Amino acid sequence: MKLLLHSCCAPCSVQFVAALSEEGIAPVLFWYNPNIHPFTEYRSRKESLESFANEKKLPLIMEDEYGLRSFIRGVSPLEDFSKENNLSTSWRGASRLRCAYCYRLRLEKAVQAALENGCDTFSTTLLISPWQDHELVKSIGEELSAVYEIAFLYRDFRPLYRKGKEQAREAGYYMQKYCGCIYSEEERYLK
Repeated sequence: MKLLLHSCCAPCSVQFVAALSEEGIAPVLFWYNPNIHPFTEYRSRKESLESFANEKKLPLIMEDEYGLRSFIRGVSPLEDFSKENNLSTSWRGASRLRCAYCYRLRLEKAVQAALENGCDTFSTTLLISPWQDHELVKSIGEELSAVYEIAFLYRDFRPLYRKGKEQAREAGYYMQKYCGCIYSEEERYLK
């Protein structure tokens, strides 16, 4: 199996990669996260993943696009739709629509990179985070798998999340405080 692993950050990659290595799988890491804002956050996460990949001697494909403007253009109609349909105060409303857009954007780019680089399987470190909509990530991955005719490696890696965070902290990787987009930053600091 040649697996392309969409990686959102080093902390989420640590235990995901360790679990795969126990199965004899050394993934090709893939960075594409135009949702992460502000630029300093984007740069910190990217550089931390580069350090992780170098330390683990894993190939890393960089799709280095700081995508503030395109990401906002993509999600702003969803914000308007949420407000018009009285969904704006519910996570299951506005946030779910934004997250679905974001997951699809990144996973579709991962599928394309997998195919371009001779991989027969793809997955994402989003599957390790208890803060992500796990079932939504899974359904989008499975949908893209069918459309592009490439396997999607699905596992519930969430039980490994805390251990991975501890290992990442010990290794000195950058530890983010929110999901990545400007909306999740706002939600995190409003609490």
